[in-house]
Amino acid sequence: QVQLVESGGGLVQPGGSLRLSCVASRNIFSRNDMDWYRQAPGKERELVATMTSGGSAFYADSVNGRFTVSRGNAENTVYIQMNSLKPEDTAVYYCHVKVVVNVEGAYVEHWGQGTLVTVSS
Repeated sequence: QVQLVESGGGLVQPGGSLRLSCVASRNIFSRNDMDWYRQAPGKERELVATMTSGGSAFYADSVNGRFTVSRGNAENTVYIQMNSLKPEDTAVYYCHVKVVVNVEGAYVEHWGQGTLVTVSS
C-alpha cells in the first residue's frame, strides 16, 4: 500500500506563485509515472501534468509554461511549481500514481487527499 500526502496549498493573489509537494510513503516515482490532477468547485477532476518514471513532464494546455513538475532529491517526493496563477487555477490539487504490480501491466491507483489552492484578490 502506498500513501500520498500533498501539501503547500493556500490562498494566493492572481499572478502569485505556490509550490505543492507530494510525498509518498515509499520510493515509487522513479519507477512509475505520476500525475497532478485538480478539481475545481462544480467541475470534474482534470489532468494538470504528468511526470514519467524517466523524468519527462507533460502539461495541460491551460498550465503549460506556468507550471513545472520536478522531483526532489528524495525519490519519494515530487513538486509542482505554479507561477502566474489565475483565479481559474482555484481547485483542490491531487497527486496520483499508478503502481504496476506485475509483468502483465496490472496496476493499483493511489490518490492523495488533496490540497486546496485558492487564487483570489
